[in-house]
Amino acid sequence: MSLEVSVSILSADLGDLRNQILAIEKAGADMIHFDIMDGVFVPNLTFGAPLLNALRASTQMKFDAHLMVVEPENYIETFAKAGADLITIHQESTTHLDRILDKIRSYGVKAGVALNPATHEDTLKYVWDKLDMILVMSVNPGFAGQSFMDSQIAKIANTKRKILETGKDIKIAVDGGINGHNINTVRNAGADIVVSASYIFDKSSTLESQIASLKS
Repeated sequence: MSLEVSVSILSADLGDLRNQILAIEKAGADMIHFDIMDGVFVPNLTFGAPLLNALRASTQMKFDAHLMVVEPENYIETFAKAGADLITIHQESTTHLDRILDKIRSYGVKAGVALNPATHEDTLKYVWDKLDMILVMSVNPGFAGQSFMDSQIAKIANTKRKILETGKDIKIAVDGGINGHNINTVRNAGADIVVSASYIFDKSSTLESQIASLKS
């Protein structure tokens, strides 16, 4: 199966975002990744559901709302109704992970769980049957442009092994510091999807060449 590329708009030209979305789609991306930050769970504050909703009619690409927020249960309905195809919450952000995954799925939306670098993959042991995607954070969340943490390769590989053992249809996504130098290592470890921001929007190259370099 080919590797999917999910483009984070965190590094896009936010003043021309609709055209940026169209350019990303034309360049061959598979998904748009919305980094939703509340300034509490992570230091930065970004955007909310109204932006996602405003862009929904512009493209047929899948939208992943990555909620880096405290009390994510308060935002599930809003993002589902705004047009998210996938809602990803952090294992560390909630006490009632099982309940929130049920809530996400109740809106007909796929459910993902993100794991911070210090969080073990075994924390998802009892919710395997409610997951569509596991997002391995290969940087500490909150900032674009960070360097990839090699320690997460083992987590990707271990998570892939567990998925194969269970026979579940769960995708592994990797987010943070993805570039042309580490993409093969990440892919070989078991990634199905990579999330990229700074690398995709490198002004010294084109969207097409950057996306193609990850896929190839």
